[in-house]
Amino acid sequence: MTEADLVTAPDSETSPSLLAIGSSSTREFIRYFAASCVALAVDFSALAYLTSVVRIEYLVSAAIAFLLGLASIYILSVLWVFERRNAREPLVEFFVFAAIGVVGLFLNEAVLWLFTGVFGIFYLVSKCLSVVLVFMWNYIARKFLLFR
Repeated sequence: MTEADLVTAPDSETSPSLLAIGSSSTREFIRYFAASCVALAVDFSALAYLTSVVRIEYLVSAAIAFLLGLASIYILSVLWVFERRNAREPLVEFFVFAAIGVVGLFLNEAVLWLFTGVFGIFYLVSKCLSVVLVFMWNYIARKFLLFR
């Protein structure tokens, strides 16, 4: 490439592609991580807003925020993250996806209750602690039950 080409070349021609990174499973995991970050931003900001501004009790606002994050990750998972889908019926797929999310919600609520309700840790710190556990549960369950 000439210097002029470098100035006008699209980023995709001059920067590494996600395709260059490992196997398709690795790329899916990276995309799932990125999509989860978006869903976490939705979840975390809704939790903070509903609890601190609207003054909803933290366990109730955590459930509402979690469901908003669930909707975000479902849309991103179907449209962008996973290359293959097992379910032929979108409604069945969504219900299994949501059921996995409900287990994640229970894990989330249990961690928040334990660390905030029992140990008195600030609810947003407790939320950070629940993120790792819920992320791993959601990815593993969704990958093997829905998107193999």
